[in-house]
Amino acid sequence: MPQTDISPAIARSWLLVPASKPELFQIAQESEADAIIIDIEDAVAAKDKAQARADTVEWLSTGHRAWVRINDAASDFWSTDLAELEQAPGLEGVMLAKTESASHVNDTADRLPEGMRILALVETARGVLHVEQIANAPSTFRLAFGTGDFKRDTATGDDPIALAYARSQLVIASRAARLPAPIDGPTLSMDGLDAGTRLAKEMGMSGKLMLTHEQAPMVNAGLAPSPDEVAWAHGFVRAFEESGGKITDGSDLPRLARAQKIQAQARDFGIEIDAASLAELNY
Repeated sequence: MPQTDISPAIARSWLLVPASKPELFQIAQESEADAIIIDIEDAVAAKDKAQARADTVEWLSTGHRAWVRINDAASDFWSTDLAELEQAPGLEGVMLAKTESASHVNDTADRLPEGMRILALVETARGVLHVEQIANAPSTFRLAFGTGDFKRDTATGDDPIALAYARSQLVIASRAARLPAPIDGPTLSMDGLDAGTRLAKEMGMSGKLMLTHEQAPMVNAGLAPSPDEVAWAHGFVRAFEESGGKITDGSDLPRLARAQKIQAQARDFGIEIDAASLAELNY
């Protein structure tokens, strides 16, 4: 079932759909992905971009809504992308490819309707180096990590440790700028998806890009609180309230904040714990 009521600030699964394959747009919309991004950048060959852009604008002008990944600010296609998308009524926001500076975000925002949301896709060494300024650009809505292009740019490998520094930089910059937690890059194989999703969560990221809609259920479950975490949160908050808010040591308030965050996420994502299970909790 489509997760159309999930705010993009907390969206977990971000499905990239090639703009050159408009037959996939409806399939994407009916999937369990929290958010859809029609991709007119890397997923489309240069000779096909005009038609792909036209198909995207038509889709967004006929009662449908989606984000669009546009070409980077240094490309020959960036200004045309923005000019044609500017008035598309169903445009949720844009993902700016290869964001390397705050000026890339600012210049993009200047060509879009006021308040249009921009996902800054950081996928180069220069982008990571300038990620603090990118995060603090007024129109940056959320950061995303383009792992494939970053590995190509820096010649790093597939071992998670090779990308740990870059991921941490996005997480820290997002938190310092009071942005939602960043969106991690895609995992290409279903076999590695569980581990890839757990890694993103462990690193402090709260979203993940996907190249196929079949991955949405696993990503959504992996980036949401588990039933055990929700049960713990309810139990801890209940015990804290029943004690009159008594603080026993310095870990109580941090744990209370974590429990309340988990409860909020459970509400947002519709995760429920049955009454019988809650009644059995003993904290």
